[in-house]
Amino acid sequence: MELTPDLVATTIRIVEDEGPEPNWNPISPEQLDNLVSRVEKEADDEEIWVFACGSLMWNPGFEVAASEEAVAYGWHRAFSLRIERLRATSDAPGLMLALRPGGSCSGLALKLPCITKRENLRALLAREIRYVEVCDMVRWVAVTTPTGVRRALTFWASGRRSPLTEKIPLEEAAGLIAQACGPAGSCAE
Repeated sequence: MELTPDLVATTIRIVEDEGPEPNWNPISPEQLDNLVSRVEKEADDEEIWVFACGSLMWNPGFEVAASEEAVAYGWHRAFSLRIERLRATSDAPGLMLALRPGGSCSGLALKLPCITKRENLRALLAREIRYVEVCDMVRWVAVTTPTGVRRALTFWASGRRSPLTEKIPLEEAAGLIAQACGPAGSCAE
């Protein structure tokens, strides 16, 4: 079977939002502000680059001042994050790609504009960090770009905090990805 746009289109349907992930606590505006302040402090008044290796590459959700191809060595993507919201439901859970330790991962380094850095950083963090339980899954990594090594902010998945799977058979993963659809679209997308 080949994953084609026509096949992916068959996975999309209208799904009502069921609210937050079960047993997770949505991040409050104050907690989000604290996270923004923490990242700004860690950036130490330097430019902020973001390592994008998934939907952030084609839909960053923030203004991009510059972009470079990048590789994060020591990290890889895997369909290992079990979800029941966003692109899935409790009745039809899915799998999303997550950045995990080991290997290498190609993507883009995206620079936040200096003038609107705080606003864009807040929008980015609000999109990627929706729950209190995953506030520590924001980290800095070294990425290799054509102009050298950059320090970049990224989002990763820790098995200590997330419902991660270990390696599951391809058929099982494909089944979860094929069935899952939520208010944000389908996992197959």
